[in-house]
Amino acid sequence: MILITGAAGFIGSAVACALNRQGETDLLLCDRFRDTEKWKNLLGIKFKQFVHSDDLFDFLKDTPQDIQGIVHLGACADTVESDMDYLFDNNADFSVKLCRWALENDARFVYASSAAVYGDGVLGFSDADELTPKLRPLNKYGFSKWMFDMWVLENGLVDKVAGLRYFNVFGPNEYHKERMASVVFHAYPQARENGKVRLFESHRPDVKHGEQSRDFIYIDEITDITLFVLNNRSANGIFNAGTGRAHSFNELAYGVFDGLDMEPVIEYFPMPEDLRERYQYYTCAEMTRLQQAGYPQQEDRFRQYVARYVRDYIKPGYLHMAEVD
Repeated sequence: MILITGAAGFIGSAVACALNRQGETDLLLCDRFRDTEKWKNLLGIKFKQFVHSDDLFDFLKDTPQDIQGIVHLGACADTVESDMDYLFDNNADFSVKLCRWALENDARFVYASSAAVYGDGVLGFSDADELTPKLRPLNKYGFSKWMFDMWVLENGLVDKVAGLRYFNVFGPNEYHKERMASVVFHAYPQARENGKVRLFESHRPDVKHGEQSRDFIYIDEITDITLFVLNNRSANGIFNAGTGRAHSFNELAYGVFDGLDMEPVIEYFPMPEDLRERYQYYTCAEMTRLQQAGYPQQEDRFRQYVARYVRDYIKPGYLHMAEVD
Protein backbone atom coordinates (compact mmCIF):
# COMPACT_ATOMS: atom_id res chain seq x y z
CA MET A 1 0.00 0.00 0.00
CA ILE A 2 1.11 3.56 -0.71
CA LEU A 3 -0.04 6.48 1.44
CA ILE A 4 -0.41 9.85 -0.28
CA THR A 5 -1.04 12.92 1.86
CA GLY A 6 -2.44 16.00 0.15
CA ALA A 7 -3.97 13.43 -2.19
CA ALA A 8 -6.78 15.66 -3.46
CA GLY A 9 -4.43 18.53 -4.20
CA PHE A 10 -2.69 19.45 -7.42
CA ILE A 11 0.40 17.26 -7.27
CA GLY A 12 -1.06 14.64 -4.93
CA SER A 13 -3.96 13.76 -7.22
CA ALA A 14 -1.61 13.70 -10.22
CA VAL A 15 0.67 11.24 -8.39
CA ALA A 16 -2.33 9.04 -7.55
CA CYS A 17 -3.42 9.15 -11.19
CA ALA A 18 0.09 8.23 -12.36
CA LEU A 19 0.20 5.29 -9.94
CA ASN A 20 -3.17 4.09 -11.27
CA ARG A 21 -1.73 4.18 -14.79
CA GLN A 22 1.02 1.86 -13.57
CA GLY A 23 -1.59 -0.55 -12.20
CA GLU A 24 -1.25 0.52 -8.56
CA THR A 25 -4.67 0.88 -6.95
CA ASP A 26 -3.85 -0.11 -3.37
CA LEU A 27 -3.69 3.52 -2.30
CA LEU A 28 -4.45 5.14 1.04
CA LEU A 29 -5.41 8.74 0.33
CA CYS A 30 -5.25 11.45 2.98
CA ASP A 31 -6.37 15.07 2.80
CA ARG A 32 -8.89 17.63 4.07
CA PHE A 33 -11.40 19.22 1.71
CA ARG A 34 -12.97 22.10 3.65
CA ASP A 35 -15.07 24.21 1.25
CA THR A 36 -12.87 23.72 -1.84
CA GLU A 37 -13.74 21.89 -5.03
CA LYS A 38 -10.60 19.77 -5.02
CA TRP A 39 -12.61 16.62 -4.22
CA LYS A 40 -13.23 16.56 -7.98
CA ASN A 41 -9.55 15.73 -8.49
CA LEU A 42 -10.28 12.27 -7.06
CA LEU A 43 -13.01 11.45 -9.57
CA GLY A 44 -11.91 8.46 -11.62
CA ILE A 45 -8.99 7.57 -9.32
CA LYS A 46 -8.98 4.06 -7.87
CA PHE A 47 -7.96 3.79 -4.23
CA LYS A 48 -8.52 1.57 -1.19
CA GLN A 49 -9.45 4.08 1.50
CA PHE A 50 -9.61 7.81 2.25
CA VAL A 51 -8.58 9.18 5.66
CA HIS A 52 -9.03 12.76 6.85
CA SER A 53 -5.75 14.47 7.73
CA ASP A 54 -6.88 15.13 11.30
CA ASP A 55 -7.46 11.40 11.81
CA LEU A 56 -4.34 10.04 10.12
CA PHE A 57 -2.15 9.31 13.13
CA ASP A 58 -4.98 7.69 15.07
CA PHE A 59 -5.71 5.61 11.98
CA LEU A 60 -2.09 4.53 11.64
CA LYS A 61 -1.94 3.69 15.35
CA ASP A 62 -5.21 1.76 15.58
CA THR A 63 -5.38 0.07 12.17
CA PRO A 64 -2.54 -2.25 11.15
CA GLN A 65 -1.45 -1.27 7.65
CA ASP A 66 1.11 -2.70 5.27
CA ILE A 67 2.28 0.68 4.02
CA GLN A 68 5.37 0.32 1.88
CA GLY A 69 5.68 3.91 0.78
CA ILE A 70 4.56 7.40 1.76
CA VAL A 71 4.37 10.36 -0.60
CA HIS A 72 3.91 13.28 1.77
CA LEU A 73 2.49 16.23 -0.16
CA GLY A 74 -0.02 17.53 2.36
CA ALA A 75 0.75 21.10 3.42
CA CYS A 76 -0.49 24.64 3.38
CA ALA A 77 0.93 25.83 0.05
CA ASP A 78 -0.28 29.43 0.23
CA THR A 79 2.84 31.56 -0.12
CA VAL A 80 1.07 34.57 1.42
CA GLU A 81 -0.30 32.72 4.48
CA SER A 82 0.43 34.95 7.49
CA ASP A 83 -0.24 32.53 10.37
CA MET A 84 3.19 31.10 11.14
CA ASP A 85 1.85 28.83 13.87
CA TYR A 86 -0.57 27.29 11.36
CA LEU A 87 2.24 26.80 8.83
CA PHE A 88 4.47 25.23 11.48
CA ASP A 89 1.77 22.78 12.55
CA ASN A 90 0.88 21.74 8.99
CA ASN A 91 4.19 21.98 7.13
CA ALA A 92 6.82 21.17 9.73
CA ASP A 93 5.46 19.42 12.83
CA PHE A 94 3.08 17.13 10.89
CA SER A 95 5.96 16.18 8.60
CA VAL A 96 8.24 15.32 11.53
CA LYS A 97 5.60 13.02 13.04
CA LEU A 98 4.90 11.26 9.75
CA CYS A 99 8.57 10.84 8.91
CA ARG A 100 9.21 9.25 12.30
CA TRP A 101 6.32 6.85 11.73
CA ALA A 102 7.70 5.93 8.31
CA LEU A 103 11.17 5.22 9.69
CA GLU A 104 9.79 3.17 12.57
CA ASN A 105 7.70 1.09 10.14
CA ASP A 106 10.25 0.75 7.34
CA ALA A 107 8.11 2.68 4.85
CA ARG A 108 9.75 4.61 2.04
CA PHE A 109 9.33 8.32 2.83
CA VAL A 110 9.20 10.94 0.05
CA TYR A 111 8.18 14.48 0.93
CA ALA A 112 7.56 17.79 -0.80
CA SER A 113 9.88 20.65 -0.05
CA SER A 114 9.84 23.78 -2.19
CA ALA A 115 12.03 26.06 -4.26
CA ALA A 116 10.70 28.80 -1.96
CA VAL A 117 13.48 27.84 0.47
CA TYR A 118 15.96 29.59 -1.87
CA GLY A 119 14.54 33.03 -1.14
CA ASP A 120 15.77 35.67 -3.57
CA GLY A 121 18.22 33.20 -5.14
CA VAL A 122 21.28 35.25 -4.26
CA LEU A 123 23.03 32.05 -3.09
CA GLY A 124 22.03 30.16 -6.21
CA PHE A 125 19.79 27.12 -6.54
CA SER A 126 22.04 24.25 -5.54
CA ASP A 127 20.53 21.45 -3.46
CA ALA A 128 23.88 20.71 -1.83
CA ASP A 129 23.38 20.03 1.89
CA GLU A 130 26.02 22.55 2.96
CA LEU A 131 24.02 25.38 1.36
CA THR A 132 20.72 24.64 3.10
CA PRO A 133 21.61 26.17 6.52
CA LYS A 134 22.61 29.40 4.75
CA LEU A 135 19.33 29.85 2.86
CA ARG A 136 17.01 32.71 3.76
CA PRO A 137 13.42 32.19 2.52
CA LEU A 138 11.45 35.34 1.70
CA ASN A 139 8.10 34.23 3.13
CA LYS A 140 6.66 32.18 5.97
CA TYR A 141 5.67 29.33 3.67
CA GLY A 142 9.25 28.96 2.44
CA PHE A 143 10.50 29.15 6.01
CA SER A 144 8.17 26.33 7.10
CA LYS A 145 9.52 24.13 4.28
CA TRP A 146 13.09 25.07 5.15
CA MET A 147 12.45 24.11 8.79
CA PHE A 148 11.64 20.52 7.84
CA ASP A 149 14.58 20.32 5.43
CA MET A 150 16.79 21.41 8.31
CA TRP A 151 15.21 18.81 10.63
CA VAL A 152 16.05 16.10 8.08
CA LEU A 153 19.64 17.34 7.86
CA GLU A 154 20.20 17.84 11.58
CA ASN A 155 18.84 14.38 12.39
CA GLY A 156 21.09 12.64 9.88
CA LEU A 157 18.25 11.40 7.67
CA VAL A 158 19.50 12.45 4.23
CA ASP A 159 20.54 8.86 3.53
CA LYS A 160 17.16 7.47 4.63
CA VAL A 161 14.47 9.68 3.07
CA ALA A 162 13.93 11.75 -0.09
CA GLY A 163 12.83 15.36 -0.24
CA LEU A 164 11.84 17.14 -3.45
CA ARG A 165 12.10 20.90 -3.85
CA TYR A 166 9.37 21.49 -6.40
CA PHE A 167 9.92 24.48 -8.65
CA ASN A 168 7.15 26.19 -10.69
CA VAL A 169 4.72 23.38 -11.45
CA PHE A 170 1.81 23.83 -13.85
CA GLY A 171 -0.82 21.58 -15.40
CA PRO A 172 -4.31 20.08 -14.91
CA ASN A 173 -5.74 19.59 -11.40
CA GLU A 174 -4.62 23.04 -10.20
CA TYR A 175 -7.91 24.90 -10.79
CA HIS A 176 -8.87 24.85 -7.09
CA LYS A 177 -5.72 26.79 -6.09
CA GLU A 178 -7.31 30.05 -7.28
CA ARG A 179 -4.73 32.86 -6.91
CA MET A 180 -1.97 30.30 -6.26
CA ALA A 181 -2.60 28.55 -9.60
CA SER A 182 0.05 28.86 -12.30
CA VAL A 183 0.54 31.84 -14.61
CA VAL A 184 -0.55 29.57 -17.48
CA PHE A 185 -3.92 29.02 -15.84
CA HIS A 186 -4.42 32.74 -15.27
CA ALA A 187 -3.11 33.79 -18.68
CA TYR A 188 -5.58 31.62 -20.60
CA PRO A 189 -8.75 33.66 -19.93
CA GLN A 190 -6.87 36.89 -20.71
CA ALA A 191 -5.80 35.54 -24.11
CA ARG A 192 -9.22 34.03 -24.89
CA GLU A 193 -11.35 36.98 -23.82
CA ASN A 194 -9.12 39.97 -24.59
CA GLY A 195 -6.78 38.61 -27.25
CA LYS A 196 -3.73 39.50 -25.18
CA VAL A 197 -1.79 38.46 -22.10
CA ARG A 198 -0.63 41.03 -19.54
CA LEU A 199 2.77 40.56 -17.91
CA PHE A 200 4.81 42.57 -15.43
CA GLU A 201 7.24 45.10 -16.76
CA SER A 202 10.84 44.62 -15.75
CA HIS A 203 12.25 47.14 -13.31
CA ARG A 204 15.85 46.09 -13.85
CA PRO A 205 17.89 47.58 -16.69
CA ASP A 206 19.53 44.23 -17.46
CA VAL A 207 16.22 42.38 -17.98
CA LYS A 208 13.76 43.22 -20.76
CA HIS A 209 10.00 43.26 -20.16
CA GLY A 210 8.64 39.72 -19.93
CA GLU A 211 12.09 38.19 -19.83
CA GLN A 212 11.87 37.49 -16.12
CA SER A 213 12.27 33.71 -16.01
CA ARG A 214 11.44 30.66 -13.95
CA ASP A 215 12.18 26.97 -13.97
CA PHE A 216 8.68 25.96 -15.06
CA ILE A 217 7.94 22.22 -14.93
CA TYR A 218 4.89 20.38 -16.24
CA ILE A 219 2.93 18.14 -13.89
CA ASP A 220 3.77 14.99 -15.90
CA GLU A 221 7.47 15.73 -15.39
CA ILE A 222 6.92 16.23 -11.66
CA THR A 223 5.03 12.95 -11.21
CA ASP A 224 7.80 11.18 -13.12
CA ILE A 225 10.44 12.54 -10.73
CA THR A 226 8.28 11.78 -7.69
CA LEU A 227 7.69 8.14 -8.67
CA PHE A 228 11.37 7.75 -9.56
CA VAL A 229 12.48 8.55 -6.00
CA LEU A 230 9.54 6.63 -4.49
CA ASN A 231 10.59 3.47 -6.33
CA ASN A 232 14.33 3.87 -5.74
CA ARG A 233 15.23 3.56 -2.07
CA SER A 234 18.84 4.34 -2.90
CA ALA A 235 17.84 7.79 -4.21
CA ASN A 236 18.01 9.54 -0.86
CA GLY A 237 18.61 13.15 0.05
CA ILE A 238 17.02 16.52 -0.66
CA PHE A 239 16.72 17.01 -4.41
CA ASN A 240 15.67 19.85 -6.66
CA ALA A 241 12.63 18.92 -8.74
CA GLY A 242 12.78 21.16 -11.78
CA THR A 243 13.98 20.96 -15.36
CA GLY A 244 17.36 22.65 -14.98
CA ARG A 245 16.24 25.26 -17.53
CA ALA A 246 14.77 28.73 -17.11
CA HIS A 247 12.07 30.01 -19.46
CA SER A 248 10.73 33.53 -19.69
CA PHE A 249 7.18 34.67 -19.12
CA ASN A 250 7.18 35.79 -22.75
CA GLU A 251 7.79 32.16 -23.79
CA LEU A 252 4.98 31.07 -21.50
CA ALA A 253 2.61 33.54 -23.14
CA TYR A 254 3.63 32.30 -26.60
CA GLY A 255 2.77 28.75 -25.51
CA VAL A 256 -0.67 29.87 -24.34
CA PHE A 257 -1.35 31.47 -27.72
CA ASP A 258 -0.05 28.33 -29.46
CA GLY A 259 -2.67 26.31 -27.60
CA LEU A 260 -5.37 28.73 -28.74
CA ASP A 261 -4.10 28.95 -32.33
CA MET A 262 -3.88 32.72 -31.95
CA GLU A 263 -1.22 35.28 -32.80
CA PRO A 264 0.57 36.38 -29.61
CA VAL A 265 -0.15 39.83 -28.20
CA ILE A 266 1.54 40.79 -24.93
CA GLU A 267 0.92 43.92 -22.89
CA TYR A 268 3.29 44.91 -20.09
CA PHE A 269 2.22 46.83 -16.99
CA PRO A 270 4.13 48.16 -13.97
CA MET A 271 4.85 45.80 -11.14
CA PRO A 272 3.38 46.95 -7.80
CA GLU A 273 5.98 48.96 -5.90
CA ASP A 274 5.72 46.82 -2.77
CA LEU A 275 6.65 43.74 -4.83
CA ARG A 276 9.62 45.15 -6.74
CA GLU A 277 12.21 44.70 -4.00
CA ARG A 278 11.30 41.06 -3.30
CA TYR A 279 10.49 39.86 -6.80
CA GLN A 280 12.45 36.91 -8.18
CA TYR A 281 13.73 37.65 -11.67
CA TYR A 282 15.25 34.21 -12.17
CA THR A 283 14.99 30.67 -10.84
CA CYS A 284 16.66 27.58 -12.25
CA ALA A 285 17.10 24.26 -10.49
CA GLU A 286 20.55 22.71 -10.29
CA MET A 287 19.70 19.13 -11.29
CA THR A 288 23.09 17.41 -10.98
CA ARG A 289 22.27 15.66 -7.72
CA LEU A 290 19.11 13.99 -9.02
CA GLN A 291 20.86 12.97 -12.23
CA GLN A 292 23.68 11.42 -10.21
CA ALA A 293 21.00 9.40 -8.41
CA GLY A 294 20.01 7.94 -11.79
CA TYR A 295 17.30 10.25 -13.09
CA PRO A 296 17.90 11.04 -16.78
CA GLN A 297 18.05 14.51 -18.29
CA GLN A 298 14.70 15.24 -19.93
CA GLU A 299 14.04 16.88 -23.28
CA ASP A 300 13.09 20.56 -23.22
CA ARG A 301 9.39 20.62 -24.15
CA PHE A 302 8.25 23.65 -22.15
CA ARG A 303 6.37 25.53 -24.86
CA GLN A 304 4.75 22.30 -26.11
CA TYR A 305 3.62 21.45 -22.57
CA VAL A 306 2.07 24.91 -22.13
CA ALA A 307 0.20 24.55 -25.44
CA ARG A 308 -0.90 21.03 -24.54
CA TYR A 309 -2.25 22.16 -21.17
CA VAL A 310 -4.26 24.92 -22.82
CA ARG A 311 -5.43 22.90 -25.84
CA ASP A 312 -6.20 19.54 -24.19
CA TYR A 313 -7.39 20.60 -20.74
CA ILE A 314 -8.25 24.25 -20.11
CA LYS A 315 -9.85 25.09 -23.47
CA PRO A 316 -12.21 22.05 -23.59
CA GLY A 317 -13.04 22.52 -19.89
CA TYR A 318 -11.35 19.42 -18.47
CA LEU A 319 -10.43 20.54 -14.97
CA HIS A 320 -8.95 17.27 -13.79
CA MET A 321 -6.93 14.51 -15.43
CA ALA A 322 -9.34 11.63 -15.00
CA GLU A 323 -11.81 13.22 -17.43
CA VAL A 324 -9.47 12.74 -20.39
CA ASP A 325 -7.39 9.72 -19.34
